[in-house]
Amino acid sequence: MDGPDRAAIRTWLARAHPSPRRAEADWADHGVALLPLGQLFDALRVPAFHIHAAVGSDNRKTVGEALNDWLHGPVIRDTRTGSGLYYVLIPPGAAWEGEADRLGAGAYLGVPRVGTQVSPVTFWAVQPERRGQLCDPAHLAALLSTGETLEAIQP
Repeated sequence: MDGPDRAAIRTWLARAHPSPRRAEADWADHGVALLPLGQLFDALRVPAFHIHAAVGSDNRKTVGEALNDWLHGPVIRDTRTGSGLYYVLIPPGAAWEGEADRLGAGAYLGVPRVGTQVSPVTFWAVQPERRGQLCDPAHLAALLSTGETLEAIQP
């Protein structure tokens, strides 16, 4: 990804913050900015074991490639708790009826800086490729149902 694209994506993401300059400063200082959800994007919080079961791997590179193929949009990985969580970024108010927790207005998400990974615990599993790019929740539902099917048929 070239610099101008990263800058456009960072600018777009920073607009979610009441003070976009603060988000930029947090990325520069800490590699992660706490952004409010519900305006530019919502997030679906998925336990890592569900994603790993659906993908058939817990290898970071394999999971990232599979999520990119299935979801065609940005996904954040947070490994601070247990086996970790994935946050699938979706349009605000997009229909969702699955088991993953929906986070929207009133919630905040630690969003890593686009580009080189800085934080070892919160990072992009799939980086956005352009500003405004979000995942379709129907694609996540299809991926998770694949994982449920695989778990049901394994001895």
